[in-house]
Amino acid sequence: MSNADEQAGPIVSGSLAHRVPDLGALELLLAVARLGSLGGAARELGITQPAASSRIRSMERQLGVALVDRSPRGSRLTDAGALVTDWARRIVEAAEAFDVGAQALRVRRDSRLRVAASMTIAEYLLPGWLLALRAQRPDTAVSLHAGNSTVVAERLLSDEADLGFVEGLSVPAGLDSAVIAHDRLIVVTAPGHAWARRRRSLAAEELASTPLILREKGSGTRQVLDAALGGLARPLIELSSTTAVKAAAVSGAGPAVLSELAVGEELAMRRLVPVPVDGVALARDLRAVWPTGHRPTGPARDLLSLTRG
Repeated sequence: MSNADEQAGPIVSGSLAHRVPDLGALELLLAVARLGSLGGAARELGITQPAASSRIRSMERQLGVALVDRSPRGSRLTDAGALVTDWARRIVEAAEAFDVGAQALRVRRDSRLRVAASMTIAEYLLPGWLLALRAQRPDTAVSLHAGNSTVVAERLLSDEADLGFVEGLSVPAGLDSAVIAHDRLIVVTAPGHAWARRRRSLAAEELASTPLILREKGSGTRQVLDAALGGLARPLIELSSTTAVKAAAVSGAGPAVLSELAVGEELAMRRLVPVPVDGVALARDLRAVWPTGHRPTGPARDLLSLTRG
């Protein structure tokens, strides 16, 4: 009787992981069977011969049978070892098929990236990030859906997007987030508007009671403004994009509240004039969001990293 027979009997309880040798041990056994040498098998697998001997002994103890007879002329499988080797071959082949399938899933995942972003981020920040991502991943096809923060959350929760970006005060339910940037809302008017000529800052109460050119309900900009002022007057005009709000303000239709990111060029060229406001904080965080418990992977993870660069 071998040492393995004396030291251990068959294990019949516990989880399968404790009863079945790991893939590394099974690959070693197959190499011993093919090469007829424990030393040769060790070299092929890139481990030392003592480590290979230890792994074989550990597998024999685990299974409760002797697998390999060792002699100066080489290593030979026992009858039980030959049978276990046949089973091991099927397990390793199944693992190889599993690996090929997993690689195919990764390739499919990495071949596309679906992004949903609220309007300001989509228009003024994402183009630069996506250009940098393309340099890293030229084979990844990117689709971008721009909408308000509510729409971004809906697309993520219905598995229509892999990564989202929002501008609101809070993180929508069911999503995890990371702050990626900071932004400030500013009141702007065309140069001909009365507010552009005033010498005193605008009071928060006057801003709240004045009909403004606004984004639609559900937009991050509208949420921040409404919360900061404790309510808004009925909109002068309600539009669905930052660009449209900006164009209406430039035309002289009325005052608007826009992201500082969106109006830099217009302020520099005096097509719009900033209006200071007292007693109200209009700073906000810009966030990347994803479904709770599903941290971004692949291209989504890489894009998230670029936003923090």
